[in-house]
Formats: sequence, structure tokens, C-alpha cells
Amino acid sequence: MASPGRRLDDNAPGEFYVDSTCIDCAVCRWIAPEVFADASDHSFVSRQPVDDSGRLAAMRALVSCPTSSIGTTSKLDVARAVAAFPERIEDEVYFCGFTSEDSFGAASYLIRRPDGNILVDSPRAAGPLLSRLEKLGGVSMMFLTHRDDVADHEAFRRRFGCRRVMHAADVTRRTRGIETNLEGNEPAVLAPGLVAIPTPGHTRGHAVLLCDQKWLFSGDHLAWSPRLGHLYAFYDACWYSWSEQIASMERLREHRFEWVLPGHGWRYGPVSPGAMRAEISWCLDWMKRRDHGQDEAG
Repeated sequence: MASPGRRLDDNAPGEFYVDSTCIDCAVCRWIAPEVFADASDHSFVSRQPVDDSGRLAAMRALVSCPTSSIGTTSKLDVARAVAAFPERIEDEVYFCGFTSEDSFGAASYLIRRPDGNILVDSPRAAGPLLSRLEKLGGVSMMFLTHRDDVADHEAFRRRFGCRRVMHAADVTRRTRGIETNLEGNEPAVLAPGLVAIPTPGHTRGHAVLLCDQKWLFSGDHLAWSPRLGHLYAFYDACWYSWSEQIASMERLREHRFEWVLPGHGWRYGPVSPGAMRAEISWCLDWMKRRDHGQDEAG
């Protein structure tokens, strides 16, 4: 729980605050950007919410914070914020909230489908979220983009009996019981309209999930940068190979999609597939310049 005694000095005076346990995962900043801001190594409350919509956004950030680093000076009822998750983005795609410290606050997503719901990466196995997922039809498949964002995958397997999918190159001791291991660099059809695309770079076995040629669940391969103003990749958090990540991005450019939903970083979309392809090309140009030290990291 956040503590008033650890309240950071740069918080705006008022109800909400961030304390010194913040790990700078940025979850609060993209859930409630009108309230929270970046201080280079932590988040802080830059402006207190001024209306009900802003207060609800701040409470959703509080609920989602992986380290419980957001607090309030008085005891507020967070029931509405808890009930907001999973939060619908568009169609039958939802943001799960309840991020986990084990995955450094990575976002996870629910895709509701007639042939069985899919969970992309693992949120915290919080009781309210588990109950809500059950009411929405449970989880039949769990797609894990890479080894960093597996969090509470075993708890979801126990609760829903879901089949877990991950690339074999990223399997570790924590994930050796996963039911389906992808191999190689060729796309794999998991179900009608559902394609796993290996994208080595961030990690050796990173993979993204393409749903209905509209939704790209990009893990830590690709995200939007408000500061740079374009799609980018995490140069400073590339644990395997930047050149491999560039090659993976080149292959990804050939696919059609309208949304980018990352594990870390900001969402991007909706845009036409043509506009998205142009954005990926811009991202590739930036990546190649970055590879030669000609541009700053995102």
C-alpha cells in the first residue's frame, strides 16, 4: 500500500499521490495522462483530477499500479474502478488492468471470441479480475508474447484450464509446463483469424499475435512514443539482438493491421492498414538510424 510518509515531493497538493516505491513502469501515465506525468525515473501527480471522469481515471490507475505506489489522503471507494476491468477498447477487445510487478507493469488483453476467449500476456491474478473473466466466458487460450510478461500464468491455467502458447526459444523453468511451443520464424495459425508471428529481437523467442487482420498484440516488440511522435522499439531494453529486431519489423510490415496494443508503452490506432504500414516504415528508418547512433532512444 502507498504510504503518506513516502509521498514524493513533486506530487501536486491534493488527494492523489505517488510514493517512493514507484518503479517508473508508466502504467498510470497512459491510463490517466491528465493526472500523472513522468519525472524521468518515476511517475508523479502533475495535476489533481478536477471532475468525476478524472477521479475515476486516477482510481483505475491506482487499481492497476503493479506496486501499489499510488495512494489517496482519504479512504476512497475504488469499487467503480475495480469494476471497470476488463475495460473495452473496441469490438470485443479489452484491457485487463491489474498489472503485475513480476512483468514490470506490462499490459494484458482479453479477446472475446465465439470459439473461446484469449488472454494475451498475464495480469495479476486478482480475485475481482478472475471473477469478471469467468462471467465473460473464461479463458480458453493464453498467448504469452515473451518470457518477461508471464506473471501469474499458472494461476490462470489452474482457474480456467486454458491452453498456453509461447515460443520455445523463450521457455524457462517458470514456463516449461506450457502446452504449445512455437518453433522457428514463420507465422503460425492458431485458430481462424488468429496468427502468431515470431518477432525475435527484444528476446530470442518474442512473438506477437495478430487477430482478424486488425489487432496486433505487440508485447515488447513495438509501441507508440508520444515523445517521439511515432511507433518505435525499445533500444535500451533489447535483451537479445537489435539487428534481429529490425529484421522482425521488416517482416511484420507485410501484415495488415489497424491497432498496436503493446505490453509496455502506449497504444496506437485505429488507422488504415496502409497508414499503419507507413508508420512501420517510419519506425524502421528510426531503428536503423538508432543502430548507427544517429538518433536518440525512445
